[in-house]
Amino acid sequence: MAATIKDIRRVTGLSLATISKCLNGGNVLPENRIKIEAAVKKLHYEANDAARSLVTKRTRTVGVIVYEIDSIFNGTLLKYIGAELRNHQYGMLICDSGQSEETEARNIAFLLSKKVDGIIVIPVTEDGRVFKPALDAGVPVVLIDRYVDNSRCDCVRIDNRAAAREAVNRLIEAGHRDIALIGSDRIFTGRERIAGYRDAMRDAGLPVKDGYCELGNHSIEHGFNGMKRLLQLPERPDAVFMANYDIILGSIMAMNTLQVSCPEEISVIGFDDLIISHVVKPDITTVVQPMSQMGEKAVDLLLDRIEHENREAPVQIVLSTKITEGDSIAVSKKG
Repeated sequence: MAATIKDIRRVTGLSLATISKCLNGGNVLPENRIKIEAAVKKLHYEANDAARSLVTKRTRTVGVIVYEIDSIFNGTLLKYIGAELRNHQYGMLICDSGQSEETEARNIAFLLSKKVDGIIVIPVTEDGRVFKPALDAGVPVVLIDRYVDNSRCDCVRIDNRAAAREAVNRLIEAGHRDIALIGSDRIFTGRERIAGYRDAMRDAGLPVKDGYCELGNHSIEHGFNGMKRLLQLPERPDAVFMANYDIILGSIMAMNTLQVSCPEEISVIGFDDLIISHVVKPDITTVVQPMSQMGEKAVDLLLDRIEHENREAPVQIVLSTKITEGDSIAVSKKG
């Protein structure tokens, strides 16, 4: 027969109220917590989550929605989000929106039907009304990586514009003047990085030449096609800013296909310091996002919102980036 809370009372001699408070994450005296945890281990006690949720109105489950499950960026964030949720004894339900706003809205409805306590979203949508059903139901939503206007949601992100400006300035400091961009104008982060690229070029008094802005999706295919077109221009750039991880991968494939050496023939700097940047040669200089901190802050914001429902909203946390030095930038002979 499975152990019950009354068995824990028999072993510890503590009141049911104290034991229940401890098992539900409440504060009890340290010596009492030690007794209870020892009894739980000895008795192989397993809490009845369904019964407990009827009392606490909580399932200790958080829904996490990503825009594309096979993205290494999303997978990395999920790792850190999951670890932080486990630290707080929360479970995680993962949904994939597949780059579809309609699927994202259905995912919200699905998670609400599962009675999650809160939702973390790496969003596809730019329409804050998608999150209204959750917020109206009293289920807090925290956005991560991408801000959505008029969403009434807390958000954890970086300053993409400043990070991109710093990246392009690194190329300018190496003497490069003919600098191109491969990026996306279709999502918030992409537009901010384009703006940062233009800021750096303008501040340095450099023109953005015709054909030097390759805009599309943040995808391997766009990185490949964009870099291929840039390298085949009659007056090709001597440096390229690659605005996300998938674009880095596609761009490297294009350089290899056309047998263009980096940094001897072209210098590059990328965004997102993930696996490929350190596997290929040369080692790519990249903007590093604080992935673990983003995941931890998103969870902390969400759990604080769950515990303090009337806290003012929304809250935005903007984290700093840094640049990891590789050897993909050469000093320009033109500079």
